[in-house]
Amino acid sequence: MRKYKFRIIVERDEDGMYIAECPSLRGCYSQGATLEEALENVKDAIRLHIEARQSLGEEIPIEVVVEEVEVSV
Repeated sequence: MRKYKFRIIVERDEDGMYIAECPSLRGCYSQGATLEEALENVKDAIRLHIEARQSLGEEIPIEVVVEEVEVSV
């Protein structure tokens, strides 16, 4: 079993739900009522996304560089 690491982005919407997205896996996102729930749910979504890509013989994108930038406004 191979382990993968992906960057995720979590935002809170206007209803208080946490939305978690994995930008490297286009269309892979989930949500939860709490941050912890959103994180667990997005892990499941990532697993399912990877399994689907593998079953189709597609490559799994691997993040090479992750940078954070700071912007003053």
